Order: sequence, then C-alpha cells, then structure tokens
Amino acid sequence: MSKVTIIYHSIYGHTKLQAEAVLRGARRVEGVQADLLTVEEAASRLIDLDAADAIIFGCPTYMGSMSAGMKTFLETAAQKWFTSAWKNKIAGAFTNSMSFSGDKLNTLVGLLINAMQHGMIYVGLGTMPSANHPEQMNSLTGPGPEALNRVGSFIGPMSASFQVAPPGSPGAGDLETAEAYGQRVAEITLQFVRGRAKKT
Repeated sequence: MSKVTIIYHSIYGHTKLQAEAVLRGARRVEGVQADLLTVEEAASRLIDLDAADAIIFGCPTYMGSMSAGMKTFLETAAQKWFTSAWKNKIAGAFTNSMSFSGDKLNTLVGLLINAMQHGMIYVGLGTMPSANHPEQMNSLTGPGPEALNRVGSFIGPMSASFQVAPPGSPGAGDLETAEAYGQRVAEITLQFVRGRAKKT
C-alpha cells in the first residue's frame, strides 16, 4: 500500500474543488491510500507527512504567485529540509486562478522548486492540450470548459475559475484534468513503492 497526501489552500472554494478532484483520481488506483489536508491541518501534522510516499501541493494563484497560506505552510515545513525527511518522495502541484493565465505558471514553478529543495521527484501532467476535444484547437476561441488541459499546461493542472463562484467553476474539463493528474501521480507513486520493495 502506498500513501498519497494532497495538501491544499483555498479561500473561495475553487482550489478545494480542484483538490477534491485530485483526491478522487488518486483513490481510483488500487493499492493507494489517498488523504486530503488543508495547509492548516498539514502544518499541525508534519510528523505524519513523513509516512507519505507522495505529496501533492495545491493553491490558488494570487497576483501572479502562490497564495500566502501555501507559502506559510512551505516555510513551516522547511524544518523537514534539515533532515531530508521528504527526500525521494514523489511530488506534484496544481493551481487555480481567475483567468486563463493569471501567471499560474509562476505558482507551479514555485511549488516545483520547493519540491526540488526537498529532493523530491516531481511528476508533470502528461496530458496534451484539449486531449478530449483536439478539434477545438483549430479555432480562435480555443478549447471550451469541458476540454482537458484547456490552457496547455504540462507542469501540473491549471484551472480557470473566472468570476464564477463554486460549484459553477472550475469547469468540468479542469476538474477532470485534476482527477487524471491525481491518478497519474498515484500510479507513478505505486510503481516507485513497489520498485523499492523489490530491492529490499
């Protein structure tokens, strides 16, 4: 059994929906136990995170960067850096913002760098833009809200909520992208755990 923990920060609820979708995807993988923690819960249970085989971080993008709540958690968790407690764990990340871009890439790069600082092994999205509706790539309006990876991210899921309150947004395609990502990270984690077990 491998253990995947999703840690998220959400204020308006959009990123929470995205985190829950990641959780659903991870739980689809047989042999994987997946849990969901807010940054506040995770900060109070840092010792428990040592038992995780994978940690996926998610937060909204505010003003082109990760939310203050996630940044606070990462700085709290920096104590794990001193003992390399998270070294060789699988890592991933996702984010949401109001618009198609919102400079979400900057948030995911920040989360990726945090994972690299800890010596973690980062997993990208692995889904082509508008994978389920490739024909929509041939129009100026581009992929609609039902399209997988509609913003063309490869570092991790990016969702766009615009000014629509949850559960009206993020769109179905954004949430399905997050779900597929959760499954991908869980499958890769399981492969690593089984591979390590064979060496012992």
